[in-house]
Amino acid sequence: MLRSVRIEQRMAALPQWTLVMLAGSASFSTYFCMYAFRKPFTAGQFAEGGAVAVPGFDRTLQLKTLLVISQIIGYAISKYSGIKVCSEVRRSGRAWLLVGLIAWAECALLLFALLPLRWGWAAMLLNGLPLGMVWGLVVLYLEGRRTSELLLATLSCSFILASGVVKDIGKWLLASGVPEQWMPAATGAMFLLPFIALVWLMDHLPDPVAQDVVERSMRQPMRGRERWNFITQLFPSMLPLLVVYFVLTAFRDFRDNYGVEMFEQLGYTQAPAIFSRSELPVALGVLIVLAALNLVRGNRAGLLAAHGIMIFGSALLAGATIALDAGIISGLTWMILLGLGTYLAYVPFGSVLFDRMMAATRLSGTAVFAIYLADALGYTGSVAVQIYKDLFAAGESRLDFFKQLTMSMSGLNVLGFGLSATYLWMRSRVPATGTSKTTAETAA
Repeated sequence: MLRSVRIEQRMAALPQWTLVMLAGSASFSTYFCMYAFRKPFTAGQFAEGGAVAVPGFDRTLQLKTLLVISQIIGYAISKYSGIKVCSEVRRSGRAWLLVGLIAWAECALLLFALLPLRWGWAAMLLNGLPLGMVWGLVVLYLEGRRTSELLLATLSCSFILASGVVKDIGKWLLASGVPEQWMPAATGAMFLLPFIALVWLMDHLPDPVAQDVVERSMRQPMRGRERWNFITQLFPSMLPLLVVYFVLTAFRDFRDNYGVEMFEQLGYTQAPAIFSRSELPVALGVLIVLAALNLVRGNRAGLLAAHGIMIFGSALLAGATIALDAGIISGLTWMILLGLGTYLAYVPFGSVLFDRMMAATRLSGTAVFAIYLADALGYTGSVAVQIYKDLFAAGESRLDFFKQLTMSMSGLNVLGFGLSATYLWMRSRVPATGTSKTTAETAA
């Protein structure tokens, strides 16, 4: 995509907070638009497709489950590919790659509309394949800055809010007479041109300045050796984080993909704009809490604070579920609190956690590599949990299954985050190999 040096220079000359607002708005809106190509199909139930027999099992998968799983498998493959692609891509190629990925996703949605419904899983697999790399490409524009917490918190709120909004748009299109199979492609088409314009704007954001590099370390493409060095040096912390994220992503995806069914079981069948109403307070809460991390200048303290937020979010999941079963809160309040707890634990993985980790340890590379390593395993967990539900817990409603998953995951998360925080606090006291003491002390 063509970049104008003059426009980039004018952006660099803007006052700091004006540039922050521009960068935050552009990245938020770009990723918001991406969700129009990913989530609207979950607003449909595809009940006429019935169940699909699973070879080798005397059990079946619901058609919607098969569609969701197919897209997630494509998304997971994209995350595994992104470990290499997003950590190595050069600045000059980001915008073209972003636009190409979204064009691919929209073509897959058109294929979904044209194929017989029984073959829809193939189109959804193709739809998921490009979308998993969009997050990392957007994060590359924002990481390594003194204002990265604020920017990444703003970006993270995009998918919290967008997931609800695009599903409400999908429901509106269905109510307007758009066929269920055409609804996803129609929603995506509404956001295609805005996405391209926003990528062009984001591609003109200036790179981090010298003071950003001093405080947050230089961010540069990671080759195989750098990626291996990162894993070996931080393995005691990464292992519990990856285990937690494996389950946490599955939990977050289950709530997101089957929200229609769970809201119906909670008694909100006819409630208007229910997804937007439930996700807006979640997005605002997460934005406020994570943006506050920008006030913590020391990187070691910032790491500990990020872990504290994730532990609090995990504990909130169990507390809200106990309150629901006791009749203290309503179903809508429970879904909002679950959303808040989930995303307080989940969002730091894709934003501030690994950015602070790179800054505190002064390891060479980019936070996007760690984000994509976690994401690849996380979406593998998402597929596993959904298959387990339909094959081995078919007698339970999705709501009851989700409650049980909530309670077991809450304790696992608190333990895993505690182990990770303990190691990172000790590890970040020691400068990384090849880093001068002065630089490391400045970062801390």
